[in-house]
Amino acid sequence: MPKKEDRIPATLRAFAVMEALARAERPVSLTDLAEATRLPKPTVYRMLAMLEEARLAMREPGLRRYAPGPRLSGLARDVMLSSGFRAARHAILDRLVAEIGETCNFTMLDVAGVIYLDRVEAAWPLRINLSSGSRVPLHCTASGKLLVAMLPRPARERLVAQLALTPFTENTITARKRFEAELTRIRAQKFATDNEEFHAGLVCVSVPVQDARKRTCAALAVHAPMSRMPLERALGHLPTLRRAAAAMSATFG
Repeated sequence: MPKKEDRIPATLRAFAVMEALARAERPVSLTDLAEATRLPKPTVYRMLAMLEEARLAMREPGLRRYAPGPRLSGLARDVMLSSGFRAARHAILDRLVAEIGETCNFTMLDVAGVIYLDRVEAAWPLRINLSSGSRVPLHCTASGKLLVAMLPRPARERLVAQLALTPFTENTITARKRFEAELTRIRAQKFATDNEEFHAGLVCVSVPVQDARKRTCAALAVHAPMSRMPLERALGHLPTLRRAAAAMSATFG
């Protein structure tokens, strides 16, 4: 009589391993994956070898722990960009821009940067052209700093250690200790700012969007030229941003 796992198609077993990798908040061991998928260790080991070769999973250097590979991360990003919820999320952005009167965007963490999933421009002549799929740095943008700050501590520390704090303006934070202090503050207050750190004359405020498990999965932000919306005024839009973020969170249910 065939074993229980042999009655499950290999494709679905591999998918179960990918699901477990995607759900984990940190790199996981073979034992962790076997427990999460309820598959025997030898089966999970074979699946991981296949997924590693396909760049759908990767092993931490020098460790026996696994994380989503670049191809799996790219697949997740592409699903988000073409999701059936895209129209609903775009409508939320439309309403937010109509209420605030400035450009708003919806972003996610992508490898070592921030990717724009959607963006609605305000009807002003002065604007920055960043369409869906565009990427911006983590360390000097409001959404980037927010998404890093809200990561679980092990993942956050690993990512921060790898970041090159490249200066873009005079306000860019380039000292690692100061950057870590900034992340601590952001994590406590649940919002982040960009005070002319990426582009001179541009300010931004960002708030987290949570999934059904209360994890920060994306960020919602407003930005505008400082001449039109000083940072103090932008911070006044926090309640509006948070209401829109709660509506966005509902699309991840």
